[in-house]
Amino acid sequence: MEILKVENLTKIYGKDETKVVALDNVSFSVEKGEFVAIVGESGSGKSTLLHLIGGVDRPTSGKVFIDGKDIFEFDDDKLAIFRRRQVGLIYQFYNLIPILNVEENIILPLALDNRQADREKLDELISMLGLSERRSHLPNELSGGQQQRTSIGRAMITDPAIILADEPTGNLDSKSSDEIVELLKKSNKEHKQTIIMITHNMEIAKIADRIIKIEDGRIVSEVGAASGSGVSSKMDQNAKKEKDSKTGAVAISEVGAE
Repeated sequence: MEILKVENLTKIYGKDETKVVALDNVSFSVEKGEFVAIVGESGSGKSTLLHLIGGVDRPTSGKVFIDGKDIFEFDDDKLAIFRRRQVGLIYQFYNLIPILNVEENIILPLALDNRQADREKLDELISMLGLSERRSHLPNELSGGQQQRTSIGRAMITDPAIILADEPTGNLDSKSSDEIVELLKKSNKEHKQTIIMITHNMEIAKIADRIIKIEDGRIVSEVGAASGSGVSSKMDQNAKKEKDSKTGAVAISEVGAE
């Protein structure tokens, strides 16, 4: 089942001499329960794409359908409500409310909707996040990894159609990064949560079902489910080809030197 469809998405900033095409006619789709990594260099357009998918910004042209709904048909107020209910956002710098404790930060999307949290579900989620002993702590009493786990809980609490993670390990040490990666994997595999993750780290990207690479605002390659091959195996094959190519070039160079 298709949960996300992106059609001819374009984002242009400025005009004439100051015109910048941040995203150029991008199209792809994501199945329910799929884990997709979007990779690219700084300035490639990957964060712009994520913000448009999440309805944080509006495109110059093109459409985004989430669970069959054209999100840019909504006015700003309705889009904000839809985003709060159907899109879970995970940021690099956590974006927690400093005066709210762990539990309050997690249930914030529900509170803004005047809804009560299911206590059993909340307890299960906090336990899965490894935050049972920290649920009453404020953000400044938490480590970076604990803060990011709290933000993941906030993204998951509404059972959103998709979770968008923007460099979720970018502000963490290697140990905390590994913990966050494992948590995202668990959320995807055990809870069938659809996840789209922006990262520049190819090792982290390998956990995804599919990797989409962006350069200069365009999709330039795609590896994984869509091509019927596993991400890791395909990337290993590409690495081997590159290594063999380099080895061959060195051998030819050495023969020429003789």
